[in-house]
Amino acid sequence: MKTILITGGAGFIGSHVVRRFVRNHPDTRIVNLDALTYAGNLENLVDVQDAPNYHFAKVDIRDAAAIEACFAQYQPDAIIHLAAESHVDRSITDPMAFVETNVNGTVNLLNAAKALWADQMEGKRFYHISTDEVFGALGAEGFFTEETAYSPNSPYSASKASSDHFVRAYHETYGLPVVISNCSNNYGPNHFPEKLIPLMIHNILEGKPLPIYGDGKYTRDWLYVEDHAAAIETVFLKGQNGETYCIGGWNEWQNIDLVRLLCDLMDARLEKPVGTSQGLITFVKDRPGHDLRYAIDATKIHRELGWKPAETFETGLAKTIDWYLANAAWLKSVTSGTYQAYYDAQYASA
Repeated sequence: MKTILITGGAGFIGSHVVRRFVRNHPDTRIVNLDALTYAGNLENLVDVQDAPNYHFAKVDIRDAAAIEACFAQYQPDAIIHLAAESHVDRSITDPMAFVETNVNGTVNLLNAAKALWADQMEGKRFYHISTDEVFGALGAEGFFTEETAYSPNSPYSASKASSDHFVRAYHETYGLPVVISNCSNNYGPNHFPEKLIPLMIHNILEGKPLPIYGDGKYTRDWLYVEDHAAAIETVFLKGQNGETYCIGGWNEWQNIDLVRLLCDLMDARLEKPVGTSQGLITFVKDRPGHDLRYAIDATKIHRELGWKPAETFETGLAKTIDWYLANAAWLKSVTSGTYQAYYDAQYASA
C-alpha cells in the first residue's frame, strides 16, 4: 500500500484534502500529520476518522527529530504539504512564529523526504501548497500568473515565499520531485473564524460589529474550498515535476461588497428584515502593508491539467452559510478561550 502524508490535515483546507484523498483513494494509506494548534481540529474529520486507510500523527513540523521519526514509521511515498501559519494579522504581531513554522518546518520536511528517498526518487512527490500573496499586490488591472515575480508585503507572505524558494531549490539542487501551487482566498465549511467570511457569519449570529479594514475596497479572488481540494488532487496526480500551478476562482470581490452580500443572505436565512446585518458593519483602522488586490489567472491548470471550479460564488456561499448555521456547536467550540482573547485584542477599535 502506498502512503501519502498530508501535513496540516486537521486545518481548514487540509481537512477537505484529507477527506477527498481518503474517499477517492481507498487503496492508499493517508496519514494526517498535524500539530493541532488553535486552527487544527480533528472534529473536522469525524466522518472519515474510522476509515481503514486513514491514520493520524500528532507531530509539529518545527520538530525535525519528530518529523524524521514519523517518516521512518510511515515511509511516505508522497507529501502534500499544507501545514502553515496563515493569518496575516497574526504574522504582524508575531513574525518569528511564521518563520519557524512556514520556513523551518518546510525545510525539515524537505530534508526528511530527501533522506528517505535518497536511493529512489522515481514515483515520489513533494507537493507544496502556497498562496497568491507571495506575488505582492496588483493594481486595478492584471492577474498573477506562474511567471509573476515574487514581491511579498507581509511577514506571512514573506515566509511563504521563502518556503516556495526552498522547495524549488531542493528540486534544482537535489533532484527532489516537487510541484508547487499558489492559490487565491478560500472559503467554505470548517473555516476558522479569524478569516473574513466565517468571522462575518459568526458576528452576525452573535449580533456583534462586523469589522472592515480601511475603506473596504480591498479586492480578493475567492475559491470554494472543495474546488481547491479537487485542484490539489489534480495537481498531485497530473502535475509535472518542477512546475508551479496557479489556482483561482475567476471570482473577484471587494471586501465591502462581499460583506454586504453576505449580510443580505444571512438576513434571509435568519428571517430578519433586509438591512439588519448591514447595520453591524464597522470600519476599523487599516492593517500595515495591506495589499490592494489579488487576482489569479488559472489558465495553465485548466489548459494543461483540465481543472476548473465546479461551484459559482453564489452556490459556494450558500453552501458555506448553510453549513455554519447547521454546525453552531462547532462554531461555539472553536471561538472559545484563546481565540476570543486574540479577537478582542485584534479588533479592539471596532
